[in-house]
Amino acid sequence: MMSAYDKAKVVFDQVLQDLIKQKGEYDEKVLLSQQSNEIKIQDKTLINFASNNYLGIANHPEIIKSVDETMKKYGYGISSVRFISGTMKIHIDLEKELTKFHQTEDTIIMSSCFDANSAIFEALLSPTEDCVISDELNHASIIDGLRLCRINKLIYKHQNMEDLEAKLKDAQKFRIRLIVFDAVFSMDGDIAPLMEIIALAEKYNAILMTDESHSIGVIGKNGKGIADHFNAYGKIHIITSTLGKSLGGGPGGYITGRKEIIQILRRKGRPYLFSNSIIPIAAGSALASINLIQKDLSIHKRLYENIVYFKEKISKLGFKILGAKDTAIVPVIIGDALKSKEFASKLMSEGIFVVSMAFPVVKLNEARLRIQISSLHTKEQLDFCLAKLEKIGKEMKLI
Repeated sequence: MMSAYDKAKVVFDQVLQDLIKQKGEYDEKVLLSQQSNEIKIQDKTLINFASNNYLGIANHPEIIKSVDETMKKYGYGISSVRFISGTMKIHIDLEKELTKFHQTEDTIIMSSCFDANSAIFEALLSPTEDCVISDELNHASIIDGLRLCRINKLIYKHQNMEDLEAKLKDAQKFRIRLIVFDAVFSMDGDIAPLMEIIALAEKYNAILMTDESHSIGVIGKNGKGIADHFNAYGKIHIITSTLGKSLGGGPGGYITGRKEIIQILRRKGRPYLFSNSIIPIAAGSALASINLIQKDLSIHKRLYENIVYFKEKISKLGFKILGAKDTAIVPVIIGDALKSKEFASKLMSEGIFVVSMAFPVVKLNEARLRIQISSLHTKEQLDFCLAKLEKIGKEMKLI
């Protein structure tokens, strides 16, 4: 007689086989080195084009120094949630610095940006009285946050302002209308049309929320994100972001914006109330990162120069490329998931580490290579990557 798990295993095995058919075998690459422009995987040293370390400061001497100093002062763990005994001065210092950085009113740290996006809708909105209008390509954490709170939601076509306006018209019966969008979309590399969204929000009395995970450190005059990029400080009511990309690459996320919203989240945000905050060294390294990128503007300048150079060159090779000219994400559309995976494998054999993205991370039949540019990349490394893309693209008859 089959056990309960034996019966369930039949279902799980079929799910697994379907996933393998769609995406190929699951294969995490294990790094044997620091996260940098060059990494070691097994016995190979590869040029790394698959990291969110956009500003290249994950292992900067000032970051390492801050970790040592913070460890000596605060120790390693906090062993408590914030409202009991898990708040340290360094958490408060980081929240104040992030508020200054974004030119907002207040900030709250979360364990991750996923938790930040999960916390907001349930804490702020009524599932019956309010409505969220969300871009169809928003990050999974926004989608899951909306599912968890069972809020009224309307999904507008990606970057389609006519559809957004239609959804806003449909939402006029609700008390609060919240438009939510990624500032930079992680799989397409494009920038939200902020000024158009602001105009529609003002016309239809909506408030705004954006996820800045892939824009902080990258877009804007000095890498301060979408409000900096469009000179629209104060126009976005809620901003979420991560410490895990440009701001040192450590654990943690945060929400910054209007003070009333942050105060509600301190009292009702479930991931904040029921999870430990980030460990002190993560807060210390994030503080050091913010100070570093504001003090040394050449870091962002190098990133921008690398982005412009690489995108100008790759656009001439014949691939289908997505993304805005200012972002560090370069999606190379392959289409078929197995071909995309094969392309990434061939690149790895040639000394380039790039990851293939396929369904369900992106839409079915829109598999792609996601190339990510860092300020650490040299012109020689960028040219080497471009040459290998051209070589393999021609071998596979993709260009």
